[in-house]
Amino acid sequence: MIMKKHEWISKTVFTAVLTAQLFCYGSVTVAQEEPKPGTQVFQHLEIKQGDTKANIHYCLFLPESYKKTKAWPLMLFLHGAGERGDKLELVKKWGPAKRVGQEKDFPFVVVSPQCPKGIFWNATHLYALVEHIAKTQKIDRSRIYCTGLSMGGYGTWTLVAKYPKLFAAAVPICGGGNPATAERLIDIPIWAFHGDKDSVVPASQSTAMVEAIKKLGGEKAKMTIYPGVNHNSWSQTYANKEVYEWLLSHRLKLSKPKK
Repeated sequence: MIMKKHEWISKTVFTAVLTAQLFCYGSVTVAQEEPKPGTQVFQHLEIKQGDTKANIHYCLFLPESYKKTKAWPLMLFLHGAGERGDKLELVKKWGPAKRVGQEKDFPFVVVSPQCPKGIFWNATHLYALVEHIAKTQKIDRSRIYCTGLSMGGYGTWTLVAKYPKLFAAAVPICGGGNPATAERLIDIPIWAFHGDKDSVVPASQSTAMVEAIKKLGGEKAKMTIYPGVNHNSWSQTYANKEVYEWLLSHRLKLSKPKK
């Protein structure tokens, strides 16, 4: 059973240290930096739910022209298995977390969490992180997007299926999901990417998801297969400006709050 959004939030307490304090990150003490437009900084979020708690370490990027006088689109980027661990610099190796190092006015607020070693992405924790960023930054809730590569591609499929009303669109790359969740993905614009020579995650993992959605009548899922490309189908995907334009072309139809 999936807990309703408002029920989950009411049972969860978010604690974030947002000032320039110090926090312990693995065996390294890291300074938590105040987010500034045009920069990507390291952040930490502690989540408490009942008697359990979890710590999420992540990179946060604000566009150079970011101002709180307007709402901004938010991109959640999920890295692959090779970037797991306790060194946030690893997260900046690929994808949007790397791109914002050169493109200071990248048109998204980008949050790039790091998954600890030996485990998979936790959808509940990721949801909590997105909610936290949406509340502490000026975010347009009709334009929240998710993308990820390899293990992050799997994470993208899983997260969007669990919280289909949170994301306006998604771009999973060389990942896969559970076709049984396709019914929950029918109304979400999804653009999947995969190399047809992928020896790590077969392209059939992506095609199975897209085909399952289409079989149920979904018309918003599509796929690009790169001929002759092995596992790294993310470099050319994240270098393609059309991908970001496609994301920004989609908005959620948010229900108006009752008076």
